Amino acid sequence: MRTNATKAKLNRGEVVFGAIISRHAPDLVELFGALGYDFVMIDCEHGPMNLDEVEHMVRAAEVFGITPITRIPDHSDSTILRHLDRGVQGIIVPHVDTGDEADAIARASRYYPEGHRGVGGGRVHDYSVGVSRDDSTRQVNAETLVIPMIEDTLAVENLEEILKVQGVDILHVAAGDLGQSMGNPGQSEVRRVMSEVIPKIRAAGKFVGVGGNSPADSEGVAEFIKLGANFVTISAHGLLRLGAEDFRRRVQDAL
Repeated sequence: MRTNATKAKLNRGEVVFGAIISRHAPDLVELFGALGYDFVMIDCEHGPMNLDEVEHMVRAAEVFGITPITRIPDHSDSTILRHLDRGVQGIIVPHVDTGDEADAIARASRYYPEGHRGVGGGRVHDYSVGVSRDDSTRQVNAETLVIPMIEDTLAVENLEEILKVQGVDILHVAAGDLGQSMGNPGQSEVRRVMSEVIPKIRAAGKFVGVGGNSPADSEGVAEFIKLGANFVTISAHGLLRLGAEDFRRRVQDAL
């Protein structure tokens, strides 16, 4: 059975970093593991991956010691179950706007007595080799990260209700859709709201994620961390673009 290294690091009070990968690219998962990133967000909300491809991404993560987490496309129990059964160690769930929605997601993500996740065998339980079902279900429950996204004004309004939900580990505050739900007022106003939300989440004893970050805005990400954010996602494509632009600029400067 596998330890969730990202969850362990968060519990030690450390900040974790993850790359968002939105296509079937096990080699990119391996690369970010080799670079020392903590987790990879396998993006099945915006990306086209099927469940077999997700499982291959999970295998790549396991080989290179990086935590596999999926962003799933909807809230349904069946979607949650099928992704977790591939072996991911966390789910990021978009557009969670109420405490009831967060509670339903948490319960669908864990086995009894913490929830009602459907009981199956397979790779999550090491194919029942050398471990009892009781032991494996307890460990899977303990190692799973449940991560609702706070990305609508309704979620901000219902934040206190959502914060009371047992079984939610991280609330992931994302700038893109949050700004859209605010009427696209501009980056400074979105950051102001995020800067109010982040400390409230930490004060309630939950971990805080921040998404929608520009790879070029290291100072902005650092400010969110100073406010209490400790789960940072960044686009792998954005990092590639930043590196490519930087390389070409440095070559041109050297000519």
